[in-house]
Amino acid sequence: MKPELVKDIIDWDIVNWSKALHFWESKHVFDSTAQECLELGGRRGGLSLWMALKGNRVLCSDYEFDETEARKLHEKYNCHERISYQDIDATAIPYKNHFDVIAFKSILGGICRNDNDALKSKTIEEIYAALKPGGKLVFAENLTSSFVHRFMRKRFTNWGAAWNYLDYHEIDAVFSSFKKVELVTIGFFGAFGRTEGQRNFLGKIDNIIAPLVPKSKRYIVAGVAEK
Repeated sequence: MKPELVKDIIDWDIVNWSKALHFWESKHVFDSTAQECLELGGRRGGLSLWMALKGNRVLCSDYEFDETEARKLHEKYNCHERISYQDIDATAIPYKNHFDVIAFKSILGGICRNDNDALKSKTIEEIYAALKPGGKLVFAENLTSSFVHRFMRKRFTNWGAAWNYLDYHEIDAVFSSFKKVELVTIGFFGAFGRTEGQRNFLGKIDNIIAPLVPKSKRYIVAGVAEK
């Protein structure tokens, strides 16, 4: 996959978050037929782009969604005819047993902001209900990580104090409805970068030190969950 395409799919902190993309690819999420797919929290529509380029029919969505930016991205790769757009609240998905694949990246913390922990399970339950039997959820989410991460986020990011990061130790409970969940945790220093250049440099350090960092102290979890 060309670097420009990976950047357009992942959007930020490319070195670390692109490992989620490589993990999903290794799990052969899509079969040889055109599948029905949904991206939640689409914003720029990067995951919709990824799914559409594999020949799938994709619904790109977000809460109070203005699809202008996402549509431009999809037109850039000439896959817009396979993508439609809809305003969807991830805590109240208006589809049941409909999608083969649902994907999201870094949405739980915002949905569940201000310690609204119940919405983590609510969101995942809505996704589960919207998937067909045997359907798959493909996701990547920010983890609470270390004390240093929590301190720096609150100090240096506008949303850090309100964002409700997923804790490594609550993953099993939040995704307990699924019959199979495969996970990988990623990154440590990349979260501290203030610019994309800094994040890329720190991500390369993460590539070196990864075996030394406990899974619960990494700051990204990526997974594939099967209904």
